Amino acid sequence: MKAVILSGGLGTRLKPFTEVIPKPLLPIGEKAILEVQIERLRDNGFSTIYLATNYKSDYIESFFGNGSRYGVELIISKETIPLGTAGPLTLIQEDLTEPFLVMNGDILTLLNYKAFYDYGVSKGFPLTLGIKKEILPFAFGNIYFDGDFVTDIQEKPNFELYILAGIYIMTPDIFNFIPKGQHYNMDALIKKLLELKIPVPKYEIKEYWLDIGRINDYEKAQNEFKEHFQ
Repeated sequence: MKAVILSGGLGTRLKPFTEVIPKPLLPIGEKAILEVQIERLRDNGFSTIYLATNYKSDYIESFFGNGSRYGVELIISKETIPLGTAGPLTLIQEDLTEPFLVMNGDILTLLNYKAFYDYGVSKGFPLTLGIKKEILPFAFGNIYFDGDFVTDIQEKPNFELYILAGIYIMTPDIFNFIPKGQHYNMDALIKKLLELKIPVPKYEIKEYWLDIGRINDYEKAQNEFKEHFQ
């Protein structure tokens, strides 16, 4: 099985850390974020992993080499211009001739990647989305009223939202919808499929999941890594 890790982001919300090294190489415990992802993908049966890079690409290539020490084949794909979150896939289109997994390079998760892959393949559509339920606390009481008079109060209700988890299963048919050589993001790709009435299945991730996009997320990852991954 093949997987693609999107590893080209600038990591602007994680400065000053990312001024020195690219975000996927930031350390979590004794390993880089990308190392954790690669090892978990390997343990779920993925033997070929593409790293779609741009910012500080040479750092990533020097760090990982050909992937032999991780027991996988690692292939580095380099953008010459920024291509967004979906566009970089077109650079390795010729290699992706079977269903494949795509994930952001800043996701820390215990997702069973093989189960997600099998689910996406079984659906048979160009794109299957990983989603995650997030419960967001609300700091104020919610007031209900009829005219001038209060009828009820709900004290500090929580909001339940399902968010895009940054992990996808795709089939080669997805390349019919991604323009080559252009900056193109995943949200635009999803909207295009929906506009064309092409079904987009979802898969709820119930395992541990964290997006390391901001400083406080990175601090949270440091604190939780030992609990969940060691």
